[in-house]
Amino acid sequence: MQYRVLGRTGLRVSALSFGASSLGGVFRQVNEAEAIRAVHVALDHGINYFDVAPAYGATRSETVLGKALKGIPRTRYFLSTKAGKYTDPRAYGQDTLDYSRQRIRSLLDDSMCRLGVDYIDIVHLHDFEYQGRAHTEWALAEGIAALQELKREGRIGSVSVGIYPMDLFHRIADTVEVDAMLVHNHYCLNDTRLLELIPKAGAKSIGLINGSPFASGLLTGREAPAWHPAIENDRRYFRAATEHCRQQGLSIAKLAIQFSSQNPQIPTTLFSSADPQSVLKNIQWHSEPCDISLLAAVQQILAPVMNKQWDYDAAVERLKKAAEPV
Repeated sequence: MQYRVLGRTGLRVSALSFGASSLGGVFRQVNEAEAIRAVHVALDHGINYFDVAPAYGATRSETVLGKALKGIPRTRYFLSTKAGKYTDPRAYGQDTLDYSRQRIRSLLDDSMCRLGVDYIDIVHLHDFEYQGRAHTEWALAEGIAALQELKREGRIGSVSVGIYPMDLFHRIADTVEVDAMLVHNHYCLNDTRLLELIPKAGAKSIGLINGSPFASGLLTGREAPAWHPAIENDRRYFRAATEHCRQQGLSIAKLAIQFSSQNPQIPTTLFSSADPQSVLKNIQWHSEPCDISLLAAVQQILAPVMNKQWDYDAAVERLKKAAEPV
């Protein structure tokens, strides 16, 4: 496993890192004992950075990750969680966005309790573009200030943001004091816009974290989850790319993790799995060379959806309507 410095955070993180959303059953039903083994396999094979959020699985991801890390020396791993977006366990999909200083501080205490730690290496301000960006200015003012205060107090190590829109990333890089940025779905087989941020991030020593190498489930070889904003017309291109890889006797998931994680300009790439064997597979694939001819063919198939901006707000609304009683 290679290790790279994550910008001004100073953390020397593994090139492949562990996103813990899967531990909370975000993609499928999860066996807790298996999920804990998945974390231990990652640790044993050199992964030292783990990311989670209270909104994942309505706090379940944090709870399971905390159980997995219990008894592991704190020097063996770096840990990040998120603040500002919270999901009521009794009402799945009903997210609360709250970027107030009081709520961030109190709910970060809850996160630390679930994770079994008294210090978080990085906290990302989470998904403040949701709900039509109604909370964006609040987040960038009071929310960022709350995290910076926690950093000064020594309770967290670094301040970051975890969002989706590229225009907001550019604005933050230009005008907001952050140590890192978690950029999801923008450096994978169907989207390479993260590359636009590299010069700005480098100039300001902002650490870039690449999330969602499998395009939030579109590039796993299985059907993407219902909550993914890609409509049926878009999904057919991903099915075609998956089938092309299968005809070559290869896995689109392998190509996806290799493409996303092997760019030396990007310090670390987060993947998520609650299956120990999948974790092992991803680590092995990451270390093998990418098939350049297959990559070109797959990206040609995906050309109609290349760099497409997904509407996550619309997807949330679709799920809410689907859950309403008839």
